[in-house]
Amino acid sequence: MNPRLAACHALSGLLQQHGSLASLLPPLLAKVEARERGLVQELVYGTCRWLPRLQTMAALLLDKPFKKDDSDLQAVLLCGLYQLNFTRIAAHAAVSESVALAAALGKPWATGVLNAVLRRAQREPEQLAAQADEHESARYAHPGWLLKRLKKDWPEHWPALCAGNNAQAPMTLRVNVRHANRDEYLARLTNAGIAARACEHAPQGITLAAPCDVQQLPGFAEGHVSVQDEAAQLAADLLEAQPGQRVLDACCAPGGKTCHVLEQHDVSMLAIDLEAERLTRVEENLARLKLSASLKTGDARDVGNWWDGKPLQRIMLDAPCSATGVIRRHPDIKWLRKAADIQALSKLQLELLQALWPTLEVGGILLYATCSIMPAENSHVIEQFLAATPGARELDMPGHWGVKQAHGRQLFPSEHGHDGFYYAKLIKISAA
Repeated sequence: MNPRLAACHALSGLLQQHGSLASLLPPLLAKVEARERGLVQELVYGTCRWLPRLQTMAALLLDKPFKKDDSDLQAVLLCGLYQLNFTRIAAHAAVSESVALAAALGKPWATGVLNAVLRRAQREPEQLAAQADEHESARYAHPGWLLKRLKKDWPEHWPALCAGNNAQAPMTLRVNVRHANRDEYLARLTNAGIAARACEHAPQGITLAAPCDVQQLPGFAEGHVSVQDEAAQLAADLLEAQPGQRVLDACCAPGGKTCHVLEQHDVSMLAIDLEAERLTRVEENLARLKLSASLKTGDARDVGNWWDGKPLQRIMLDAPCSATGVIRRHPDIKWLRKAADIQALSKLQLELLQALWPTLEVGGILLYATCSIMPAENSHVIEQFLAATPGARELDMPGHWGVKQAHGRQLFPSEHGHDGFYYAKLIKISAA
């Protein structure tokens, strides 16, 4: 399949809310030659990253918008504008290749419209950019509801948050301490010609100067290293698991934190996820790293279906969330997430905490985490839980990472560093 056509099919599916890029893109990539797949991903993810801005530009250029049935043509236009404004692709190629897609989609009548609009965008880039900048959503490339929320929640930080969300995320590794320490693995990367640096906060973390195929990483197949963001790597140390303890990872897929804890300590690990399909990924990670855990499919709130009644010493709850801290990795979140989702998610998060708490022994620790930057899903949830749970106390989390909140600590997406993430650490002081 033509790579630009594949990209536009994925974007059209997204615009019609037929799924996320994680579900829409893989079957299309399978139809594209291997050497062209990088281009498809660049076009799809890049267009999504700047979607609010590109949509504004498209509206400024079109005399009338495309009909709902022509979301494929809208995708062609947005993808063409992305190439003109954010890539080094030659302008004439971006225009001609985009125009040619109209015929490939069986809509040759749109050839003239696409040609006229894209050529105007090519001729008047500064004027178009200035007009787009008059719209705040376009200027910051965030949907209006999210921009409003960020301004309210983070009045001092929101411009930097937007910039972080719009940046391309680095590729970060976690060194498996069962095989080597970080300095030793950095030396292996240097010998392999891969530039990298140590992470600032995660002791086993390494950030690559440029992303690469995992198969190029020394010892990847043997489990010497894994791909995991720096912020997510903080969980294993914060949990303070000890050898022999019974540990629960309540929402475990894809298994990065599960594996990290097991790399550090010989614990009895129970890992749960709602979807059996997602547990397959956990199984694959465990197998590559030669680790073992008991995996169960189910809703962590339905305690009777997975708990054997024996108290747990540690619980890690990486709760389902808006994922607003990882927009730079999943830019389709800007399109798929809605304002109403936040309240529903915070309700679910509180329900999970309340359901899991009785399974924790007195003296045990529960680590609450999200990849959200919304206080409604983070400090506000912990505040509600502590107010309703006399036997729960918050523990301090020493370190120089993140911004201390009324409860817990918040990490913001860092352009060359970690994702947005939140942690709160609770100890059970009584059964009440």
